[in-house]
Amino acid sequence: MTDFHPTPDGLLTLPRLRVQNANAISSPHTWGFPAPTAFLGFVHALERRLASRFRQRFGGVGIVCHHFEAQTFKPNKRQHRVFTQSRNPVYLKRDAAKFIAEGTPAAIVEEGRAHLEVTLLIAVQGYLEDEEGRDFARAAFDTAQGMRLAGGSLLPPGPRAPEAEWVGWPDALSEQHAVFRRLRRRLLPGFALVHRPDLLGERLAKLQVKQADTGVLEALLDLTRLNHSPVLPEMAGDTPPPDKVDWQIERRPGWLVPLPIGYAGISELHAPGSVSHSRDASTPFRFVESLLSLGQWIGPHRLNSLEQLLWHHGGDPQAGLYRCINRYAELLPAGDDTDSASPDSDLQGA
Repeated sequence: MTDFHPTPDGLLTLPRLRVQNANAISSPHTWGFPAPTAFLGFVHALERRLASRFRQRFGGVGIVCHHFEAQTFKPNKRQHRVFTQSRNPVYLKRDAAKFIAEGTPAAIVEEGRAHLEVTLLIAVQGYLEDEEGRDFARAAFDTAQGMRLAGGSLLPPGPRAPEAEWVGWPDALSEQHAVFRRLRRRLLPGFALVHRPDLLGERLAKLQVKQADTGVLEALLDLTRLNHSPVLPEMAGDTPPPDKVDWQIERRPGWLVPLPIGYAGISELHAPGSVSHSRDASTPFRFVESLLSLGQWIGPHRLNSLEQLLWHHGGDPQAGLYRCINRYAELLPAGDDTDSASPDSDLQGA
């Protein structure tokens, strides 16, 4: 995949992928739906597997969720939800007899899992005729069935599941709108994941009016939690306050969630092979930590263009930023919610 975002030649739709036991812990601070990095990594791996047969390149991916089931339970009514865990031995089989004899059970490595059903809409560079496009879509879907997505296993499609589809992307803007309107109807029912740094920057500015040293983390928590506030009735003169007040939950501007969107460097860039046990000895190495921001789930029918849906890779080694980019907020029409996106509103994890 590339860091620039040219107009695609076509769109590949992988519909209703059923994923079992996907990773539900995407950062040290969040859990739930997998991060966009997992889907961009999956699409990049799919592109590499298809490279021996096709020359097409993938330029971005749209993420639409149709079903999400976290593997959690409540031990009792007074406790929060906890992950359903399995006891995975961390020792070798040859050492099992020793641990059993000593009466030491195998440790539990905490893992958060979730079952989900998603549709991926992939922008493709490289024109294909209709018949070639159908072969490409079938090959991509068959290849994807043997891969892992966010650490989870892909289950076989259901009997009524739609087939993978190749859609040529027209050059004329009016035809693009017509094609995208047909595509977004097929994504229903479901919710598309988009990036909302504009709302995070707006809330941060609002909180800093009251307290100048408010940070981005406080703004993120304020937007994603349930805020209860008292509603006092209007009182005239020296009327004493009532003994009881009504409490209301502050309405959020949409279905907002904390979202890991990539990584930020916490060290200088080390020369290839200079750090022992690194995965690739031919690539420069850097220690990083999670980069958090604000995401939103919206109905696909609310999208105005394909670019609002797509997530892309974005790397800036000089600044130490490796993040996923979505332009939904930038492309909002004037007067629709807000059209000012603040790229500095992302939060580097601690």
